[in-house]
Amino acid sequence: MPRPSFTETRFPMALSLLFLAVCAHAGQPEPFPIQRDIVYGKVDGVNLKLDLAKPPTGDGPFPLVVCIHGGAWRMGNKAGYHKKIADFAKGGYVAATVEYRFCPQHKFPAQIEDVKCAVRFLRAHAKEYKIDPAKVAALGDSAGGHLSLLLGLMDPADGLEGNGGSPDQSSKVQAVVNYYGPTDFTMPGVWSPLVLAWMGDFLGTKDEKSPVVAQASPITYVNKGDPPVLTFQGTLDPLVPVDQAKRLHETLKKAGVTEHLEIIEGGGHGFGGANNERTLKMTREFLDRHLKGKPADGEQPKAP
Repeated sequence: MPRPSFTETRFPMALSLLFLAVCAHAGQPEPFPIQRDIVYGKVDGVNLKLDLAKPPTGDGPFPLVVCIHGGAWRMGNKAGYHKKIADFAKGGYVAATVEYRFCPQHKFPAQIEDVKCAVRFLRAHAKEYKIDPAKVAALGDSAGGHLSLLLGLMDPADGLEGNGGSPDQSSKVQAVVNYYGPTDFTMPGVWSPLVLAWMGDFLGTKDEKSPVVAQASPITYVNKGDPPVLTFQGTLDPLVPVDQAKRLHETLKKAGVTEHLEIIEGGGHGFGGANNERTLKMTREFLDRHLKGKPADGEQPKAP
């Protein structure tokens, strides 16, 4: 009997890791007024949708957090972030969780075109949803972290805006929270055969020297004018090597970009327990600091 291939034996395990990571990141559902299935764009006759939560009181305008789920650009559901957007809304943010087209049917740049469209739509409807369009953050895990980085690091001249709608609005965000997202697909010899297979489905190639591989890598777009970036990365992540995060943050630092890399010792592709609570607290402090101007606990406010 022939031995099972690497992909046959490891694919179910890796899918389980992704599923557990999404569950650990999303937490348990919580009742809260959430507007569901708002159509934010349309591509090839297909409606693209998002879910939205707003602070229960106040007229705003409030900062906006756009949450992007993971799943190897091929699976996942915006509903996984319902608890997160409810928590953000209670903390004085408008928060959205967005869907996007999946590979292999829809290859890059479909995914970044979709989430860029979502940001443009929300800015176009800022008055209706009580949003401050000048204070927008992107947050995501795994593939969603990758897309969040692109939203922050790409400039208008870099393109990939797509034609989903609201072309008169900017898609660039003012802060990024990246949970273990890939940052540089061009790094040779760091990806497992399984991840390379997923990249092939996503990018249409596994050749690290192909132009599309650099085009899809957030590190390609780093420059001095980029917004603050916070990354959480586990040292034992079997899908995204810790060197991905280190390489990005070294590049951000050299460019003079405000950044913080939080290494989770022993952490995998997703965090639970005390690590989950710690990263959530750091996320809230990071967003409060950069979107609300609020100092973290024990930090002195800046002089006017």
